[in-house]
Amino acid sequence: MFLGEFQHSLDVKGRIILPAKFRDALADGLVVTKGLEKCLFIFSRSEWPQLQAKVQSLPLAKRDARKFSRFFFGGATEEDLDKQGRVLIPEHLRQYAELDRDIVIVGVSNRLEIWGKSNWNEYVEEAESSYVEIAEELTDLGL
Repeated sequence: MFLGEFQHSLDVKGRIILPAKFRDALADGLVVTKGLEKCLFIFSRSEWPQLQAKVQSLPLAKRDARKFSRFFFGGATEEDLDKQGRVLIPEHLRQYAELDRDIVIVGVSNRLEIWGKSNWNEYVEEAESSYVEIAEELTDLGL
């Protein structure tokens, strides 16, 4: 399980060092793809097939399902950690997530999210302002 928030930086080659506590879970490789709200999602290779099956089960006849599938799979790339625990973030994904030097890595249960620091700060500020309302809505869903 991935938990926590970590401040890191992107090196000049487009690599990030993943927190040591996550490296074992990603030792067999990972998949990086476009996330929502201008972040990137990182899934372990063992987690990816389950998510892939869910997205593939969306009805092909639905336009939004096709759009989401293209967005999600079209941006995905398989990567491996190097010996220092770094992973290369391809240029097209860095551009999508607006990553520059300062980044934030967020553990979100079954995935990591990679955010540009300024985008993360904006997101947190917005989310915190409506946290109570969000919690109330989630209560209706059984949380």
